[in-house]
Amino acid sequence: EQGADQLFGEPALALDDLMQTDGEGRGVINILAANQLMQSPRTYATLLLWLLSELFETLPEVGDADKPKLVFFFDEAHLLFEDMPSALEDKIEQVVRLIRSKGVGIYFVTQNPIDVPDRVLGQLGNRVQHALRSFTPRDEEAIKKSAETFRTNPDLDVATAITELGVGEALVSLLDDRGTPGVTGRALIVPPHSRIGPATAEERDAVIKSSLVAGHYEAASDRESAYEKLTTRATEAATAAKAAARIKEDEKVQAKREKELARSASHSRSSGSRGGRRSDSIGEAMAKSTARSIGSSLGRSIVRGVFGNLFRKKS
Repeated sequence: EQGADQLFGEPALALDDLMQTDGEGRGVINILAANQLMQSPRTYATLLLWLLSELFETLPEVGDADKPKLVFFFDEAHLLFEDMPSALEDKIEQVVRLIRSKGVGIYFVTQNPIDVPDRVLGQLGNRVQHALRSFTPRDEEAIKKSAETFRTNPDLDVATAITELGVGEALVSLLDDRGTPGVTGRALIVPPHSRIGPATAEERDAVIKSSLVAGHYEAASDRESAYEKLTTRATEAATAAKAAARIKEDEKVQAKREKELARSASHSRSSGSRGGRRSDSIGEAMAKSTARSIGSSLGRSIVRGVFGNLFRKKS
């Protein structure tokens, strides 16, 4: 309902395309234009879960690598966890915890740390906190909670320092060589060599066209899905079954018709035989009639009359 049919359409995203290097061996930054996707938080969260799950199932175990193969920065992280089903949150927490052994780093970027669920926040070892200002009780709660996520520094009041940080300054706590969060300290952040504001449409098109995968993901394809194949197979099987049933029914009708024709032919032969006995010659019919008449009184009188006349004439 939120557009996942397009997001997970064809051609599917190849994970290797996220881990490209240029001609000098430097990594490539891939930027997901999520200005529309961020309006569909569940689809956005599903994309996150799909990416991390695929990487976890595909990449080999590397342990404690010198540098990660891939690092994700999820901006506006509060949109990921807004109204998220508990089952999806459980899965994300599990994947975030295990994905580090695959050489993948995860960073959630948000204005308030309370936007990230506690169990997910607890799996994030590296923390960089810029200034927070306290204007409301909720702001004070966010500052206190943010301070509690950092390792304690006896020489630094973390909660107070968060409100005193200047522009370009942050509280930093990173994992050490043994995987233990380092002591929290104030640090200056080197600003990126960029400009404030989005790229123009022309600049964006130029970057896209110069990409190694330019033209690959622009043309959507609609391959025959497993559901469509199974539906076609079921339809063909049903059609074949109907055709076989029709043929079998036609054979029954034909056999019945042939049986009726054979019975009719036998009846005609029987009727023809009786008709032959009735169609004797005229002479035979008269002889049979005379023979039957001799036995009757009338027949005997006629015979005596005939023979009497003959005898008198002869005398």
